[in-house]
Amino acid sequence: MADARLKQAIANKEFVVAPGVFDLISALMANSMDFKALYVTGYGTVASYLGVPDAGIATYRDMLERIAQICKRTELPVIADADTGYGGLLNVRTTVEGYEAAGVTAMQMEDQEFPKKCGHTPFRKVIPTSDMQRKIEVAAKARKSDDFLIVARTDSRTSLGIDEAIARGKAYAEAGADVVFIESPESEAEMLAVAEAVKAPLFANMVNGGRTPLLSADRLAEMGYSIAIHPAVGFLAVTQALQKAYGDLLAHGETTDAVDLYSFAEMNKLLGFEDIWSFEKEWAEAV
Repeated sequence: MADARLKQAIANKEFVVAPGVFDLISALMANSMDFKALYVTGYGTVASYLGVPDAGIATYRDMLERIAQICKRTELPVIADADTGYGGLLNVRTTVEGYEAAGVTAMQMEDQEFPKKCGHTPFRKVIPTSDMQRKIEVAAKARKSDDFLIVARTDSRTSLGIDEAIARGKAYAEAGADVVFIESPESEAEMLAVAEAVKAPLFANMVNGGRTPLLSADRLAEMGYSIAIHPAVGFLAVTQALQKAYGDLLAHGETTDAVDLYSFAEMNKLLGFEDIWSFEKEWAEAV
């Protein structure tokens, strides 16, 4: 059964900040902290696994295998990117079944044409509103538990304007979406307009370097949003750290004090080596 904590937090007006995770190290680190949920970012997961842009290249199976492992190794509710549902209505049903069985708590699905593109990049095209409404209806019917949340995202703001995006947000809520996600509004005023017009739990995408202004959790909650994801902060921080560490190694032939490294002992603890050592102590044959 899906984790009920995220749905309950939304009902209780507890604002949810979800850090973006993209592999098991990032997931384990975020899971060790006091977040209310994790967000499996499509951009970061595709980059980590395939080293290519988030442009519809990764398949349902690619994503499901990685998301399932993240769910298996963490305890927090997981919100997971599901692109367009990976195709038509039958694909949407299969995706919901697979994500829910994997342990996902909330599945994000967008109204882009297939294959999709990252929501903060150009040249995105959207399907008709009625087609996305049918996808939402199929997704809601396919889930086994009402605690499994459908997050409906529209990418229409960039090409069709904020009024169309708001209209779609309303339509998607009426179709049965549990949470509405208006992607890439371009000002705080637009974000406030969304919050005033769409009477449903709202999702904010805080992308460092993206099209939307970065606002604090307190400000977003004040405006009427329920969840803020920060998908890029993890992989951007890691990439910056790698550039510095590898550059230092290249320049000096060794790692100098200029690089601030995570403790190897703490890394062993994060990954669960203590359990391995305990098992071996109990079961290893005497040498």
